Amino acid sequence: MLELQDLKQTRFYQEAFGDGIEQGIEQGIERGIEQGIEQGIERGINLQKLKTIPLLQDLGLTPQQISEHLDLTLETVLNYLAQQQQ
Repeated sequence: MLELQDLKQTRFYQEAFGDGIEQGIEQGIERGIEQGIEQGIERGINLQKLKTIPLLQDLGLTPQQISEHLDLTLETVLNYLAQQQQ
């Protein structure tokens, strides 16, 4: 009967192990790319929301109303407005 160490020495095992590693790497890269794209889109959306804050303020909306319309926290809106005044 083959022992584990003997099995690891066979070409079949080594090729299967190598294929498994390749598949794992490919899946990891794909997941990383997908996550990177999602994060990039999310950042772009948030940046656009921030750029919209002054426009809504010019239309007379309060920071509370802006936060509700843009689905941002009131703190985020107030911090952005404070930074724009500096």
